[in-house]
Amino acid sequence: MMDRSCPGTVEPILEILDSKWMLLLLFELFNGTRRFGELRKKLQPISPKTLTDRLRLLEEKGIVTRTIYPGVPLHVEYELTESGQGLQPIFAAMWAWTQQYGADLQKEAANGNGQVADSTM
Repeated sequence: MMDRSCPGTVEPILEILDSKWMLLLLFELFNGTRRFGELRKKLQPISPKTLTDRLRLLEEKGIVTRTIYPGVPLHVEYELTESGQGLQPIFAAMWAWTQQYGADLQKEAANGNGQVADSTM
């Protein structure tokens, strides 16, 4: 168990990743720079407001940069920063874990075999 009082706590990243659509949005941005419309199409049925909110949060946290290109029509592109790219190993580890254990979890869920944790441990 990790000590939540330690400076190295994972809470800051969990606050970001815990938002609905965030994992899928970041996964899409790992594939490169994207325009708002491209992200919206890939993440259907996400609403424009939700997508905007998620992108703003990522920008505020320094995970995404937003670049506005003048012209008619005006367009905006979103790209992961260095710290955003640094999340890729986390996603790779989650993918590897899912490959190893995901099928078993789905079987257990389908069979209704959830187990209650022993509180004495």
